[in-house]
Amino acid sequence: MSNTVKNNTKLWVIAAVVIALVVGLTGYRWINSDKNSSTLKIGISPPYAELLRSVADDVKAQGINVELIEFSDWQAPNVAVQNGDIDANFFQQSVFLANAVRETGYNLYAFGKGSGSHVGLYSKKYRSLNQIPDQAKVVVPNDPVNLSRGLTLLARAGLLTVKDINNELTTLQDITSNPKQLKLIEVEGPQTAHAYNEADLIMGFPHYLKMAKVADPNSALIVDPVDKKYAILFVTRKDYPDQDQKLATFVQAFQNSAKVREILNEDFGQGMWFEGWK
Repeated sequence: MSNTVKNNTKLWVIAAVVIALVVGLTGYRWINSDKNSSTLKIGISPPYAELLRSVADDVKAQGINVELIEFSDWQAPNVAVQNGDIDANFFQQSVFLANAVRETGYNLYAFGKGSGSHVGLYSKKYRSLNQIPDQAKVVVPNDPVNLSRGLTLLARAGLLTVKDINNELTTLQDITSNPKQLKLIEVEGPQTAHAYNEADLIMGFPHYLKMAKVADPNSALIVDPVDKKYAILFVTRKDYPDQDQKLATFVQAFQNSAKVREILNEDFGQGMWFEGWK
């Protein structure tokens, strides 16, 4: 290779690096410069999109503009709040939040409470818990909090036993007996609904079942009892300055909205959700 070609190659490499740095810095500045925007940014998981969009429409009449940012996983929304890229998120309950803060050290807290939902055990193949066969394939969420919730529900159903049914972070190692030798399969929480057609039994979330159009949320073989600690929270940073009370206004509008109740009945199923703030 000639010196001219080598020099040109070096110039192209240097130029590419400079461009990448400029684009990266520009993107970073754009994200952070928008922190001072008058728009209230709330991160959500897809099942809550219509729900919070209805509240956003309500508060717009009060001069509050809301941008909803959808996340497909259950880690990124907390990262975005911690980094200040969004103002708050709405996807997690108190046990999940406490575990996330413990694991990451994030400066997050529950600003307000939203609605909560039951979870249930669902089966396409069987109509009662007594019909669940030996070595049945049972799909449960893989995050620590909802795995515990699933194992607790299986224990309540009499399909296995655990060391402490009141433990909020029960693990597979806490199973003390599994008489049917159930084969527990862990997947991402939102994916449990997609396992409905193949598995013998799943721990299902009503809203994901409804979104996937695989099962009626009210068709559960068993549901867990109402527990306010599983209400979904509006989470932000402890040092978050709620300028002009935008977030407070949004939370209050959510809690008092007749439209919210209508959507919850439609998306989660009648009797499958509860008001976490009462």
